[in-house]
Amino acid sequence: MKKSLMLVALTLIATIGLVALAAQATVLPVYQESLTNPRIFAYRSWQSVGVRVREGDEVRILAQGTWLYTPGEYHGPEGHRRYSSPAFYPLPNVPGGALIGRIGEDGEPFYVGQRVRWRANESGPLYLRIDDDILSDNDGWVAVEVMVITPTPPD
Repeated sequence: MKKSLMLVALTLIATIGLVALAAQATVLPVYQESLTNPRIFAYRSWQSVGVRVREGDEVRILAQGTWLYTPGEYHGPEGHRRYSSPAFYPLPNVPGGALIGRIGEDGEPFYVGQRVRWRANESGPLYLRIDDDILSDNDGWVAVEVMVITPTPPD
């Protein structure tokens, strides 16, 4: 009887201590840099990278990895060295299978490749994908690192 009463008392004290510690815990912000680099899959359409861009922001994207958009030929985010994207691709006249992006649901596509840096002229969520029309036969992914620098307003 004494042992079970003591066990209940110790459990109660431990629970109260843990609750007190949890109540005092400081919740810190999670910075985007500490998150893992998103993967953009070759077999999916436009994919959000979880970043919202504002007009005037400087945006930098670095990409690495391999994916397949033509049978038997893997390549990187820069696109295929021999095949140019035709007029019916999301972004024509760039290397086929390249990493491309857009800002917002209806934004104009732009070339990303292995790296790109530009100043945004519109606001919205950032989307990336492979430049291809039929995605179901693609394979692989590229990891992207996105950095958004918001300009400091003059004093």
